[in-house]
Amino acid sequence: MADEDWQRRVRTVWWEIDAQGAAVCLVDQTLLPQQVSYLHLRHEHDVAEAITTLKVRGAPAIGVTAAFGIALGLYRFCNRHRQQEEQITSAKALAHVKEVGALLGSTRPTALNLFWAIARMIDCAEEVARMQATAEQMLQRLSQEAQAIADEDAEACWQMGQYGATLISDGDILLTHCNAGALATAGIGTALAPIYTAHKSGKHIHVYVDETRPVLQGARLTAWELQQEGVPLTLIADNMAGHFMRHGGIRAVFVGADRIAGNGDVANKIGTYSVAVLASVHQIPFYVVAPCATIDLTLASGEQIPIEKRPLDEVTTMRGIVIAPAGVRVANPAFDVTPHQYVTAIITERGIARPNYEETLRQHCRAKNPGKVDA
Repeated sequence: MADEDWQRRVRTVWWEIDAQGAAVCLVDQTLLPQQVSYLHLRHEHDVAEAITTLKVRGAPAIGVTAAFGIALGLYRFCNRHRQQEEQITSAKALAHVKEVGALLGSTRPTALNLFWAIARMIDCAEEVARMQATAEQMLQRLSQEAQAIADEDAEACWQMGQYGATLISDGDILLTHCNAGALATAGIGTALAPIYTAHKSGKHIHVYVDETRPVLQGARLTAWELQQEGVPLTLIADNMAGHFMRHGGIRAVFVGADRIAGNGDVANKIGTYSVAVLASVHQIPFYVVAPCATIDLTLASGEQIPIEKRPLDEVTTMRGIVIAPAGVRVANPAFDVTPHQYVTAIITERGIARPNYEETLRQHCRAKNPGKVDA
């Protein structure tokens, strides 16, 4: 069970109903670490925009946000018809849910948790519709389902932290890339969960944090998170990772994932592949931490994972300052794929999966309840 006394300093995403109505609430991650500012989004289009523009990011957090976004869309739909004193059939409510799901599903193509959460919400709505319940009853059920998705993610983060911490020894120096902490989830994180758990248990650890160009999730978010929790860290530029693997005593790498193929190939923030290859050369374990909702057993390999292309100005500018010559040709894939042979183990909420991933990942996904799987 998740440690309820472990209170995070910043909330990532949650559902709220106040005097103005329902809102999907989240911290604006584009303003961190200089400013902690919370958004109260009251329209599903605003939720979609927040996902697209990285106000909320991290595969699990995106999934939770989309679930709340669907509940928000149905809330607005019901409220509008209620004010007009019109009756809504469950069929019309279901059609609207699917429209909102399509809108949110168009935001970011790589993160599987987004599509998993949308599909789960639509399945829930279809179940309610088959019961010929009212639109208001569907809204109540979807609100509960979205909260369940958030609660389950928080529990999964705690479980991953427990399993992953067993791979960390007192005195270890670790490296992480991008941000896979509390800001990327509804809990304490994926890749950072084992680090937080080990630190809290009294293990003395130090974390090297890649800055993670082009939008600096490592420098802006991970360094800030670790600092808030009192975890010793050193921020480095991305191209310093190999140097510190050779000379800095790094004992393990922990990263998150946006989608994991059935064979264990891992799509994660651009630059992860380079880190994995360097770790292999230096014989450093490379661990991926992600919930089962990130595993896509329908894909045989990472070659089939869709890779999001981000706006080019993320590369040519930095916080509004132009850093490249005008007219230069630019490429900006948001993710790369690390082949499974570079992955030492994949840590889920159900245990630690090791090669052969085609079998062990299926074992994790088949397990109906959290709890260790011998894999």
